[in-house]
Amino acid sequence: MNFVFFSITEHPWGREMLSQLIDSGFIPSLIIEENSDGGNTEREKFEFRIGSNPLAPTMHSQVEKHNIPFVEVPIHNDEHCMVHIEKANPDLIVFGGTRIIRGKILEFGGNKGGVLNSHPGLLPECRGSASPAWSVHEGIKIGSSCHFCSTDIDAGDLVGKREIEVKRGDDYHDLCYKTSVVASNLMVEAVKAFSEGDLDKLRQPQGDSPNPVFRYDPDVEQKAIRMLENHEYEHYVD
Repeated sequence: MNFVFFSITEHPWGREMLSQLIDSGFIPSLIIEENSDGGNTEREKFEFRIGSNPLAPTMHSQVEKHNIPFVEVPIHNDEHCMVHIEKANPDLIVFGGTRIIRGKILEFGGNKGGVLNSHPGLLPECRGSASPAWSVHEGIKIGSSCHFCSTDIDAGDLVGKREIEVKRGDDYHDLCYKTSVVASNLMVEAVKAFSEGDLDKLRQPQGDSPNPVFRYDPDVEQKAIRMLENHEYEHYVD
């Protein structure tokens, strides 16, 4: 199948997701990587969240090993990406660790098989940034989701959603790592379903969220870390 993979330079999510896709036999027709100051800041946030948990092989090593066509752009926007997308003419677009992307990129994907994104939180309950931290802070269950992208943040139709069990002793880095692995699992399942013509069978509307779209807040993140250290999370399984 023909799909294009988007990621920020060496983003931990991109590395994990790309590795799982390749291991499952799904090799992108093209990777479009954003190398920017803003992207570097986002990558560093996720590197902190994952902590000492193991990272998948670098994206560049995976590109070289599997001879995947690759382009680097200063930002994932129409101006820099559409020429490459139109040339590749993919059936599907996959986001593997990006900032917010809108415009003709979403329109092109919508006219094809769609644009898929995985998210480190349960949708629609926890939309926005730093979802594991906000989940702990707001008493929302931890999990990951895979969804079609729309112009609204994390609001497109779901194609997968999975809770993650949280045990006493799990720290913030453990939970963030687990969300990245499960999010990649869900993306592999969605891409496999698409390749078999069954993706629409997984599709379901999210509905309204009981919460606002959360924004990154370092104070909330630090409070979530302390809450886990003090076993103050609301949804432990033990």
